[in-house]
Amino acid sequence: MGAMKKGVSLTIDAVCKSYGDVQVLKRIALDIEGGKALTLLGPSGCGKSTLLRIIAGFVRADAGDVRLDGQSILPVPPNRRETAMVFQSYTLFPHMSVIDNVTFGLKMRQVGRSQALQRAAEALEMVKLSHLADRYPSQLSGGQMQRVALARALVTEPRILLLDEPFGALDKNLREEMQVELRKLQTSLGVTSVCVTHDQQEAMVISDYIAVMNDGQVAQFGTPLDIYDTPQSEFVARFMGGSNIVRADVIKTQESRCALQVGDGRAFQAYAGASAMVSERKAVALAIKPRALQIMDMPPEGAHVNGCMTVSGVVSNQVLLGDSIAYEISLPDGNSLLAEVARDRGTGIHPVGKSVWLYAPGEACVVLEDGINA
Repeated sequence: MGAMKKGVSLTIDAVCKSYGDVQVLKRIALDIEGGKALTLLGPSGCGKSTLLRIIAGFVRADAGDVRLDGQSILPVPPNRRETAMVFQSYTLFPHMSVIDNVTFGLKMRQVGRSQALQRAAEALEMVKLSHLADRYPSQLSGGQMQRVALARALVTEPRILLLDEPFGALDKNLREEMQVELRKLQTSLGVTSVCVTHDQQEAMVISDYIAVMNDGQVAQFGTPLDIYDTPQSEFVARFMGGSNIVRADVIKTQESRCALQVGDGRAFQAYAGASAMVSERKAVALAIKPRALQIMDMPPEGAHVNGCMTVSGVVSNQVLLGDSIAYEISLPDGNSLLAEVARDRGTGIHPVGKSVWLYAPGEACVVLEDGINA
């Protein structure tokens, strides 16, 4: 293929969209540097697919702007925006061979047959399907069909690649394999891409940036590690991996840190960003991932636990997860925490009804913006 149009920046500026009285998008604003991969992540109905279709030109925004390299593309018809879309359903032509499916877009652009075949062959080489060029879609697996759809998009050398739940129809193992392959391809080509998914793990694998969406708004924007390690709200904390949400009493605050206490446990230090406004609150909500919690028979002691959140409880349920065990621990206040502990074959399993202590490092306890205010 010719030189891919690398490094096209994407700006989404206060984009709004309503259907009747329902406001689907509420002043969405995102700015992505060229050559990076953005994932719009969120539950069904949050507005992510509508935003993708506005970028593609299939849906008209009510207000706001979408710019590529600083130039508005809203007045440009979809077929002239130099975007390419990959759908979950593949949308391959069943009566055409793989090579003809890939060259179809070039044919519509009046690219000569010989040049189109050369570019299609290069695109199929990228997705490792050169040996299947003469087959028909009915002779391909789901993963192979998705690779053909990706090659058909890339062969047009789009300014921006758009992907709508691209791996939703694949089984778990193949989906994970394709996620890695897409990430490698996007990185090597340097093409700006926007993907829509509701799969948190997929977003972590394929993205430079994630915009977590909820109710037509961006709940949080950042790198995958930012989103996963430091969620800013209860919605993001729960959506990105089932974090425990627990009440903590504020004992003392100092700049960006605060002393907290959970239940009858000891005081510990935790980080609170400026947006959390801990100094104005008597209690906060903490997000703690199940894998950050450790279970002990006795209250933890020693210097290494002085900065840890600790709380007592009773094992109310256990679920074997293979190499780990998930325990539900009921707390004295009636709430419960989920702890996922690596399975050690040399020790026993904590039985239901056993009294235990939980602890987690202070840095693993994230103060949430929208936590308790009283």
